[in-house]
Amino acid sequence: MKRSINFLTGSLLMAILFTSCIKEDVKSFQGKTVLEFDATVLNSATTPYTYHVATRTPPFGIPTTTANSTAISRTLTTPVRLRVNLVGAQRSSDEVITFKVLTDVTPASPNLLAVAGTHYNITGTTFTIPANSSFGEVVINIVNPGTSSTSPREVHVELVGNDNVKPSENYKRVGIRIAQN
Repeated sequence: MKRSINFLTGSLLMAILFTSCIKEDVKSFQGKTVLEFDATVLNSATTPYTYHVATRTPPFGIPTTTANSTAISRTLTTPVRLRVNLVGAQRSSDEVITFKVLTDVTPASPNLLAVAGTHYNITGTTFTIPANSSFGEVVINIVNPGTSSTSPREVHVELVGNDNVKPSENYKRVGIRIAQN
């Protein structure tokens, strides 16, 4: 009986000694405020690019899977929305952000660059991150050229920023691949 009590006392003492609390470490961004494409941050780069080229509509805030997104094809009737994250302090006024469509990208074979007006439409080259928000959107409308093809078309977009906020060098580009079948 005495051995059992000593064993239980020793076990209790060991449990107390080897148990510790972990201080809650509050994480906060400690750099310049930057812009990034959500899809590029959450998904792996697409060979041969250094950034992600989406074949499915990227959901906001989570990686793209076949279960949570729709394939991007010429028959897609809803716009492809690419979320842009403002990483750092939110702004007290709206931020108008500039972006550009890349026309000097060499697409992965056999893909071809999409033609504005024929394969897609983008209204303007700016979007707004509203005051007290951390997100904005680049919206790409898919156009059905009517002809089926086995060669997908690609649209590549790059964030430019504005005088107050610049893009993250690692996450400033994203692409979408539009299936033509």
